[in-house]
Amino acid sequence: MQRRGALFGMPGGSGGRKMAAGDIGELLVPHMPTIRVPRSGDRVYKNECAFSYDSPVTIACDAVLSSKSPYRKQDPDTWENELPVSKYANNLTQLDNGVRIPPSGWKCARCDLRENLWLNLTDGSVLCGKWFFDSSGGNGHALEHYRDMGYPLAVKLGTITPDGADVYSFQEEEPVLDPHLAKHLAHFGIDMLHMHGTENGLQDNDIKPRVSEWEVIQESGMKLKPMYGPGYTGLKNLGNSCYLSSVMQAIFSIPEFQRAYVGNLPRIFDYSPLDPTQDFNTQMTKLGHGLLSGQYSKPPVKSELIEQVMKEEHKPQQNGISPRMFKAFVSKSHPEFSSNRQQDAQEFFLHLVNLVERNRIGSENPSDVFRFLVEERIQCCQTRKVRYTERVDYLMQLPVAMEAATNKDELIAYELTRREAEANRRPLPELVRAKIPFSACLQAFSEPENVDDFWSSALQAKSAGVKTSRFASFPEYLVVQIKKFTFGLDWVPKKFDVSIDMPDLLDINHLRARGLQPGEEELPDISPPIVIPDDSKDRLMNQLIDPSDIDESSVMQLAEMGFPLEACRKAVYFTGNMGAEVAFNWIIVHMEEPDFAEPLTMPGYGGAASAGASVFGASGLDNQPPEEIVAIITSMGFQRNQAIQALRATNNNLERALDWIFSHPEFEEDSDFVIEMENNANANIISEAKPEGPRVKDGSGTYELFAFISHMGTSTMSGHYICHIKKEGRWVIYNDHKVCASERPPKDLGYMYFYRRIPS
Repeated sequence: MQRRGALFGMPGGSGGRKMAAGDIGELLVPHMPTIRVPRSGDRVYKNECAFSYDSPVTIACDAVLSSKSPYRKQDPDTWENELPVSKYANNLTQLDNGVRIPPSGWKCARCDLRENLWLNLTDGSVLCGKWFFDSSGGNGHALEHYRDMGYPLAVKLGTITPDGADVYSFQEEEPVLDPHLAKHLAHFGIDMLHMHGTENGLQDNDIKPRVSEWEVIQESGMKLKPMYGPGYTGLKNLGNSCYLSSVMQAIFSIPEFQRAYVGNLPRIFDYSPLDPTQDFNTQMTKLGHGLLSGQYSKPPVKSELIEQVMKEEHKPQQNGISPRMFKAFVSKSHPEFSSNRQQDAQEFFLHLVNLVERNRIGSENPSDVFRFLVEERIQCCQTRKVRYTERVDYLMQLPVAMEAATNKDELIAYELTRREAEANRRPLPELVRAKIPFSACLQAFSEPENVDDFWSSALQAKSAGVKTSRFASFPEYLVVQIKKFTFGLDWVPKKFDVSIDMPDLLDINHLRARGLQPGEEELPDISPPIVIPDDSKDRLMNQLIDPSDIDESSVMQLAEMGFPLEACRKAVYFTGNMGAEVAFNWIIVHMEEPDFAEPLTMPGYGGAASAGASVFGASGLDNQPPEEIVAIITSMGFQRNQAIQALRATNNNLERALDWIFSHPEFEEDSDFVIEMENNANANIISEAKPEGPRVKDGSGTYELFAFISHMGTSTMSGHYICHIKKEGRWVIYNDHKVCASERPPKDLGYMYFYRRIPS
């Protein structure tokens, strides 16, 4: 591997310009000698270095100068999203009909909908949008009104802020800009400069519920002291990138990640590939160095403080570093993270763990600290027989036990007052937030749940079943997600605005799995029959003969959503390669089945045999891994001999094979194993290969809270994320580029909580 240290003006490389504060996103270029390229007709003297215009050096220089950095590569996407100014904005006619829009309590003039409402800027009509616009439900009355009256512009209520609003032109059939929006809104009594946008269509200058959530989580009104030095560097917001910033701040507060990347910085930089912008470990190390080195988080010097005082800027300015290059790489080819829209921090956390797993450094895999095993016990309600299975997980998802709220009387009174205020078009009352005991959420997690459409192998028919989940192992770092988000009737994600008394010390040892108990009888190991629709039976039968036709692009598209890889393969297989959307519906229907994540069994292609012996017959290698599965593993960067070895050890189970590779780094370069097995294929040798499970760091189930991520807003598609981390005995708030000592950490309003194991 060629040494590439000179590419970086950082430890581990020589040469290159110094990196300015906040310049972490740009690739540093080493100093190069000046080369004179003679022009046509120049005389070239003896011993003078000269190249023609077609020389490789000239071509390379031109390519470097004309290439786009990640900054410029992302700019066109921003330009393409710029909205045009409506041609109706300058001369818009507004009727003097005396209409005044109240600050809250809006409702469609033609139906009872109170969401996805649009204000027509000509006559002041408040009407609902159509179903497909803005992903919200509606009856299309705003569009009908335009067709009847011809009034072209409408603004969406709930999006009006001092910075603008969502304006749509029915005539131009696209979202537009209205440079005179403040004037047009004032015509109907709306003061744009004092408005604050909300997601649920309820808008009020005096609404304090949503504002208070933002104020409480960001600790507004507190005199927060800025923090500087190693570990106190912020990240610039690139436009809805706060979900990434919050997760990365929490990740790099964990020693295992610090050692794996920043601790190996010289080696990673020295042996980075020719294009370090496309190397995950290089980008992780560079970001980690920027956050932990302290080079980009220094207090202002005395002269800068004097200048700030002269400019009446009394607050020290923190610049932070830009994670643009890191975001460009980790979001590459991902339809959601590559956009400029807000995303779910929990989904990005799992996406990052997946990238860490695929790009581990030698035998060190820092994501091992999150991995744990979940034991799922499914019981047939009729026969009382049980089945125990294990799966890998990286976070604990706690349901919100709304029925256990301790302030139910206050909630009922608030709801009555709110409805009355909406009916009378009065300002809404101050929000009463439900107070949920953490113990109730933990109890809801451990309670049995019904399994829909359960197929009992004892009855060989569908029956009622219940499932309980327990920890087969406890991780070193436990990530707890509060399931605050749900779907409304219009399928728009919404959030439970609740307060949960999350503990600083957490003990979940009572959730340890116990396995098959005396007196329990296991369900027979029989797979349910495959039901093939008549209209696609022929196509599916062809696939049963030739499994190599499975559409792997659809498989990976589903896997990126977080579903088990083998389940995704089965979904695409059993839906006849009809696309990811059809396969997704299959997953929703079958995800509660006990064998949901079991490998796909194909005639003549190995299969989901039990974890017993692997037999190699005299006629050949009966357990020869399928080439399409080998190709999937090698496409992830692993050696072919590693892929074959792992698949044989796990009976051709792709998901377990990947875990096997991660947990057996010592076999990475051992090609003798494969050669020996090939040579002995015709010797009637029976070899017993006991597959090992995924590598976990089991231990005590007692934990201490050290970080949490909070979300402000009404859905994962909007709002803002910040992170609180406990460092050196005190809490620190990371709000994009601002890093300050926390005065009142809102631990009861968090979304994701990070716990570390307390040594026993």
